[in-house]
Amino acid sequence: MTSAEDKKSEKLTGAGWLTGQFLIAMPNMPDPRFARSVIYICSHGPSGSMGLIVNRLYGELNFRALLGQLNINMSATANDLPVYFGGPVEPGRGFVLHSSDYMREGTVPIDDQISLTATVEILQALADGGGPTRALLALGYAGWGAGQLDAEIQANGWLIAKADANIVFSKDVESKWDSSLAKIGISPTMLSGDVGHA
Repeated sequence: MTSAEDKKSEKLTGAGWLTGQFLIAMPNMPDPRFARSVIYICSHGPSGSMGLIVNRLYGELNFRALLGQLNINMSATANDLPVYFGGPVEPGRGFVLHSSDYMREGTVPIDDQISLTATVEILQALADGGGPTRALLALGYAGWGAGQLDAEIQANGWLIAKADANIVFSKDVESKWDSSLAKIGISPTMLSGDVGHA
């Protein structure tokens, strides 16, 4: 098989093809934790998938309060970031999706514009008023076992769109689902929440 055929085969079998993409929940999503969610996929491979919900805030918790829990002081020049609910797995674990102008040990580049870091160092950098230009702080993540996410997509649970850094880092949380659908030319009114019924 030629290398072009290898690549095509990899695409079709799903090895890594969702990394750096948006998963957009269909209106009939049965799991309320994912209703109207937009998930940025950080990794997708034969052993499973991991992503962060980018359009759901973590209750009333903000960056300043989170830093207080970690005994990290926040400088006067630092921005008070919202804290997102990244997903139901390990809700006490923090992740920062950020612009690729910040690269340290432990940073994982996902695409040209977005990287992921899950260290206390990035929280300290943000608290000091430094760190990446754009950042989204999330607690918890969405995870799928081997083949699970592919099966959910085939069952019409999710739509896929090319990720957009402007949507990921937008402060307008409420519009992210609609904006992500618009990227693939779909209006929410076109999607029936009652699939299979006239």
